[in-house]
Amino acid sequence: MAENGEEKLLAVARRIAKTLGHNESMADDILQIFSTFDGRFSREKLSEDQPSEDGSGGVAALERALNSLDSQISRFVASDQPIWSDPADSAAFLDSIDELVTITREWSHASSEKPIGACLSRADDMMQQAMFRIEEEFRSLMDHGAESFPVSHRFDESEEEDDFDDGEEDYDDSQIPVAQPLTDYDLIIDALSSATINDLHEITKRMLAAGFGKSCSHVYSGSRREFLEESMSRLGLQKLSIEDVHKMQWQELEDEIDRWIKAANVALRILFPSERRLCDRVFFGFSSAADLSFMEVCRGSTIQLLNFADAIAIGSRSPERLFKVLDVFETMRDLMVEFESVFSDQFCLVLRHEAVTIWKRLGEAVRGIFMELENLIRRDPAKAAVPGGGLHPITRYVMNYLRAACRSRQTLEQVFEESNGVPSKDSTLLTVQMSWIMELLESNLEVKSKVYKDPALSYVFLMNNGRYIVQKVRDGELGVLLGEDWIRKHNAKVKQYHTSYQRSSWNKLLGLLKVDNSAAGMNGLGKTMKEKLKEFNMQFDEVCKAHSTWVVFDEQMREELRTSLARLLLPAYGNFIGRFQNLGDIGKNADRYIKYGVEDIEARVNELFKGTTTARK
Repeated sequence: MAENGEEKLLAVARRIAKTLGHNESMADDILQIFSTFDGRFSREKLSEDQPSEDGSGGVAALERALNSLDSQISRFVASDQPIWSDPADSAAFLDSIDELVTITREWSHASSEKPIGACLSRADDMMQQAMFRIEEEFRSLMDHGAESFPVSHRFDESEEEDDFDDGEEDYDDSQIPVAQPLTDYDLIIDALSSATINDLHEITKRMLAAGFGKSCSHVYSGSRREFLEESMSRLGLQKLSIEDVHKMQWQELEDEIDRWIKAANVALRILFPSERRLCDRVFFGFSSAADLSFMEVCRGSTIQLLNFADAIAIGSRSPERLFKVLDVFETMRDLMVEFESVFSDQFCLVLRHEAVTIWKRLGEAVRGIFMELENLIRRDPAKAAVPGGGLHPITRYVMNYLRAACRSRQTLEQVFEESNGVPSKDSTLLTVQMSWIMELLESNLEVKSKVYKDPALSYVFLMNNGRYIVQKVRDGELGVLLGEDWIRKHNAKVKQYHTSYQRSSWNKLLGLLKVDNSAAGMNGLGKTMKEKLKEFNMQFDEVCKAHSTWVVFDEQMREELRTSLARLLLPAYGNFIGRFQNLGDIGKNADRYIKYGVEDIEARVNELFKGTTTARK
């Protein structure tokens, strides 16, 4: 019953078209109008010519449908005006493409029949023309839509004002505007208006339905890729090869790393997610095409970012580069979540894996830099002695370096835990590394101390450098790593150097102040004490003269040394001259032999370790 009713309805529609149409073309147009109102009025159903046994009726209907579509599509293809400037034209053009796609699909099963095959070949030619034109429209919408959303406003308003206040577009290419730092990356850029995105989506549906998905993706990715490249340029990032990076001076490279960090954060947290969102909206319902297009849009800029990081990773392992390499490592680490989320589809798998590989390579670079620091300590020559036994430059360099490095202790812990080393029971791999560097430094200083001919001065040298090491360890993250036990042991070492210094330089003087009670008679004792006092005066002068040019950089340690010497020397000297003054007739003339009073000795001791100008530097 329903089928009979539909046949009657179709028959009425055919009769109206035949009655109102003054010729075949007009009747065909009327049938076309009917087909737009109700899906039951398709061109094939409304065709008066029913397929005959040889299929000639169906071919005639197909040809008439193609003739009608050809006239419509040709009119749009030949138009000099943008089709999407008029909503009615764009809707009609899309309807024509829809109908052409429908016809092609409905008749494709009979493509082996020569007449129908010829019609389908003609339909393909028409589709090619329609696709070429709609591709132009797609490109125009992309380009003009983006123009209404200027790039500069996405980064910093002050930059936009600086760049555009004069209203001129004659920019100096050498002066690339650099985006100001962003503190909030939680935003998305809508690069195109919603209306433009809807238009693009409608075009996308037709191009994919017609089998032109790759062309659509190519046009889309080309346009958006240009936007990204311009954005990266505005962020101050240059297009540099790995060789270019390796040839840069370090100061220049440091500045480039700072720009790279800003660009990487903006790209991964703002630009790429915005492109992902735009892609998903334009290619809504076509996830594979959306993923492919997104990959093509972002691949170039992503590779640019990754290549720079890779150049840093495989570059020089010079110790002074550690801190900037750590900056790049931390940036890559912090952006791994964004790499995983933004590049989550199958087409971006390679980019995702490459990011992880380069991040790990940066960790290897950090470990390599510490190995180079070890080599630097080993190779530091023990030739010229530091004047006055003062602080050696290698000690100052290494300790300040390690203190600065330990400000990134958590990052360094992560870097060394990812190596193949095995931590000890009570120590992390970073602790093991730092302990080893300290051991190398101490061994190096021991060798350097042998350069001094005076053993006492070598102990002053070890005392100075040992004290400096302990101070730098105690007051920072380095102390947390090495622990209190390490600090106690090295404080004890410094005290041992102190004791060794006193023994090597002052014990002989103290020996002169000892009186041998077995000396024969008063005269024999007096003669012996006179000789000892004379020898003491001479040696004391020599020691004070030499030691006053030596340097003890730490004020507290300098006072401790002086106090210790005074406690050692003054009682012994006071007892000696007191006894000498009580030796009868000899004692009456004691002032002739006593060059220094106890206060004089104390004053001379307090002049020790001030150092010369050269030694104090």
